[in-house]
Amino acid sequence: MATSGLYSEHLTCSICLSIFTDPVTLICGHSFCRRCIVNGVNKLHRCPQCRTAIPAEGTCLQTSHILKGLAEKAKEEEKMMQTRAHKKAEVTELCPEHEERLKLFCVTDQQFICTICCNGAKHKGHKFTPVKEAAAPLRKKLEKFGQHIADDVNATESLANTQMQVMANTVDKAQHLRTQVSKQFKEMHQFLKKRENEIKNDLKHKEENALEEMGSTLNTMEIALSESRVLEAMVSSVLDITDSERFIKSWTENNDTLEHLFRPRAKELQVVNASLSLGPYGSHLQFFMWKEMLQVIQPRAELLSLKTNSMYITISDDRRSLMSTPKSTTTLPNPISDYDLIKWLGQTKTPSSFGTPRGLGQIMNPPLFGSFGQTMTPPLHSSTNHASSVNEFSSGQYYWEIDVGHRDYWELGIKDHFLKCDDRKYSTSSLDVITELSFTGRPRKIGIYLDCSSNKLTFYNADNMSHIYTLSCRMMSSPLSAHFNIRHRTPDPNPMTVCYY
Repeated sequence: MATSGLYSEHLTCSICLSIFTDPVTLICGHSFCRRCIVNGVNKLHRCPQCRTAIPAEGTCLQTSHILKGLAEKAKEEEKMMQTRAHKKAEVTELCPEHEERLKLFCVTDQQFICTICCNGAKHKGHKFTPVKEAAAPLRKKLEKFGQHIADDVNATESLANTQMQVMANTVDKAQHLRTQVSKQFKEMHQFLKKRENEIKNDLKHKEENALEEMGSTLNTMEIALSESRVLEAMVSSVLDITDSERFIKSWTENNDTLEHLFRPRAKELQVVNASLSLGPYGSHLQFFMWKEMLQVIQPRAELLSLKTNSMYITISDDRRSLMSTPKSTTTLPNPISDYDLIKWLGQTKTPSSFGTPRGLGQIMNPPLFGSFGQTMTPPLHSSTNHASSVNEFSSGQYYWEIDVGHRDYWELGIKDHFLKCDDRKYSTSSLDVITELSFTGRPRKIGIYLDCSSNKLTFYNADNMSHIYTLSCRMMSSPLSAHFNIRHRTPDPNPMTVCYY
């Protein structure tokens, strides 16, 4: 019997693309399922293939019994082929070498084998298990692997959700920062706009006053000019008389009047020159506005007051500046008292190797002390001097600027967290963890920004406000104070100074 594949193409409805069900043949010769053509007639009234008009009532079409029989046989054969394919798939494959059923699974080689293969040299010493038993551990292994995948999917999904939340938080934070920036710039804009209007109004008042004064002077000049031109016209009219008798007569009649009315006015009048000036705003407007804005900017730069316990450092009277004052010699009083010796030992931190003598006034140590009243050299002191601020910080945000000048060594920050410059080599120290920096500039001023809420300490080149480095200070203990450290210099002409604005 020929397979359905040879003629199924001719038994397929071109509308539903399936083998005919109750096929009918139109007057044009094309065949379709009754259901398909009836639905099509109700809409088209034409053959779907050749567009020939067909009766509106599809129910009058006769069934094509020949096509119906062939279609039923094609459906049966198609069903039989599907059944055979299904049974073939269920048949266990045979061993290609021994044509035996593959009943065993070689665990060593991870392949199916027959009972003859397991006794062969190829699988000698291998581990075997029945197929059904082999599936169980593999299934567990695959289930475990699937669980790992599921766990990884859950972890990745959790990370993705966290990332989305972080992104959303970042958007919210950015919006908050934009609002904060807009608010602060709005305050500065309002201040500048207010000052602009005030200065412009002041200029306008000065202009109005000047113009009023100059207008009054101009009015006086115009009145005098008008009177002089009348006299000029009278003189001109007399001069125009050519007849001598008439001229003399006119002159004698008008001379007293002309001399009486005429009065030189040009020397009495003076041009008023109102020199408009805005004072310092005329030439240094931006500078003075900057100085004025410093009074309204919040928060302002901290006005630090300095202190130190080091005897080798000097604080200025206004407590803004510090410089090193190393002392190499100290003169003991003569005669020396026990109190003076104790005080000297405390200042120089002499090692307590003297013990407890019967009388301190009788101590004689040749390496350190000569005769009383002589100049003596104290022990060496440390190579740096520490200072701190009287101001203390516990919460909030703070900023201060330090003029380091041309010093070759300094440390700035807070205790245990600071930026260090050593001969133009920069590093940070945070709880004794040193980080070398690639920063190579030499700023005159260093800005320090402390944010207690985020435990961050940021350093800037205050000359141009460029960022140098930010430290995360997780172990800060309140209250905090500013930290300073400088190297001994003799003499020290360049103090370190807190910038006041």
